[in-house]
Amino acid sequence: MKRRDFIKTTSIASIGSLFNEKISININNENINRQYVKDVESSIRINDTTMFVETRTSKVVLEKGIITSLICKETNEEFIKNADTLNYRALQLIYNNKVINLNEEKFGQVTARKVSDKKAEFIFHSWDGDGVLFISIDDATGDLIIEPSAYSSMPGILACRWNITGLKDSLTLVAPFYQGVELKLDDPLLKNSKWKWPFSWEAGLVILQSKNCGFWVHTQDDKYRFKALQTGSDNPCTIGFDSESFGPIDNNLSAGGVSWRINTFKGDWHVPAEKYREWYWKTYDLQIEEKRRPSWHNDIRLALSWCPGDVNILDALAKKIDPNKVLIHFPDWRTDRYDENYPNFIPNENAKIFIKKCQKMGFHVMPHCNSIDMDPSNPVFEQVRDFSYRDVESKILQGWSWYGGKGIGVPESNLNRLNNRDKKVMVKIHPGLGMWRSILIENIQKAVTDLALDAVFIDVTLCTWNIHKSIVDSTSTPEGMNKLIKYVSSINNGIAVGGEGLNEINAQGQSFAQVHLFKHGADGYERTGQCDLNKFLFGKLCSPIGYSGLGGRNESEELRMQVHLNHGTIPTITISNANEIINSNRSVSEMFKLANNNK
Repeated sequence: MKRRDFIKTTSIASIGSLFNEKISININNENINRQYVKDVESSIRINDTTMFVETRTSKVVLEKGIITSLICKETNEEFIKNADTLNYRALQLIYNNKVINLNEEKFGQVTARKVSDKKAEFIFHSWDGDGVLFISIDDATGDLIIEPSAYSSMPGILACRWNITGLKDSLTLVAPFYQGVELKLDDPLLKNSKWKWPFSWEAGLVILQSKNCGFWVHTQDDKYRFKALQTGSDNPCTIGFDSESFGPIDNNLSAGGVSWRINTFKGDWHVPAEKYREWYWKTYDLQIEEKRRPSWHNDIRLALSWCPGDVNILDALAKKIDPNKVLIHFPDWRTDRYDENYPNFIPNENAKIFIKKCQKMGFHVMPHCNSIDMDPSNPVFEQVRDFSYRDVESKILQGWSWYGGKGIGVPESNLNRLNNRDKKVMVKIHPGLGMWRSILIENIQKAVTDLALDAVFIDVTLCTWNIHKSIVDSTSTPEGMNKLIKYVSSINNGIAVGGEGLNEINAQGQSFAQVHLFKHGADGYERTGQCDLNKFLFGKLCSPIGYSGLGGRNESEELRMQVHLNHGTIPTITISNANEIINSNRSVSEMFKLANNNK
């Protein structure tokens, strides 16, 4: 049975002539003749504020920094035209709830300057700020490289944004959002959305797909700079690329440093995705990481997420599938209640019995721990409290508390942080802090040793966004999380690590990832299950498993199971007792069939 069967539910030629013959274009009410030499492999030519770029793969026209034409040389298809230059500017400064255009209005000026045959720049001087788009050609790849930079005398700059507008409205956007999406540009799921890397924009690329070709934008950023992708603005045929500054931003006057690479391709999204994967593998030497995975990693065929500690479940499960092929995520195993008193990881007596039986029968069990969340009533908090997460813009303390089934945020009262364990108050600690990693690993290692574990789960490994104090020990939150995961995986000469979310940071050290569906189940998310981009990029290192609501008890759970499968996750179930296995419903039964038929 196939996974998708699980539950049924302007003329190109005229633009191309810009590069091969004399034509006349009206810009600023002036007729300007532009001459291009035939058979030029790559070059940059400038006339006034218009730049013509030819790489070995593409032909590009930029006017005042905005791409007004992009053509694939192999197919002669044009992907950008009719750019909205009136309402969108090439370069913007991003503040908290404020966007500043760097343009010619109010005594501004945009100029273009050639640096060499394959390097040039647009210079922006506006009333409220200044900036540069540095343009270059990478002959080895055919990439057109655009590096934005902007500044102002007004402090508080979060990012600079470079915009692409005028996208052909028939293009499909393929991007690593929540394991991969393939959506039309005007899909409501993309409307007014900022996808922040690496939390929700899980790898630094976006692909614009036509019928048999397309173009893509990516960054080869190995410095873990924060960035974001803006989609679904007033004009859905516009996307924006943000280069963020590291927090704190209160006195920050500039942003930039991220180079965006544009190229065309023939085929479907797998072509550019493969190129990005090759860069990713080589840059981080991931062949070594791949060899570090436990021998049983690729043998897993079924996952139990949020498994109760009932030994009867194990007996029932062993009658359905070989235990050696099953991964069990085990949340309630500590002497403390779930999500309380971290980073204490002391097993209760029932858990010891359950885990021992798992091991005797051959199951692989991952007790649930946490990577950066801790209980402020735990004595350890006094050692690390100065390194808590605060929002980069609002400076609000990051974490959560729960009351009446609802999240109520984190108290700013020192007293209330300490006295409300019943509300599961949790504060996030910067993973770049060496002392935090030491404390965490010491506590996890004791549990791993005492219980003879070959795997652990550490929650919230996707939570590595830009924060108020983003650099600790000269380490950003993504760098720190990468270190933390790899440190945990090295305990006792090597264990498997499961984590939350799958992105290009945590995939490097995780063996398994408990993944979320699109925006935690927004209306229409069933349209997001046709693209397994993240599995394609990271699956050799990190196998995705499902999250929750995977018991097939209603149509919603059936849909969740299908979407997870279509994203390439290991068949995953969430059950509450042994009877749900013994007398399994249609959906759970199909999961067992898929798992047993998977070689």
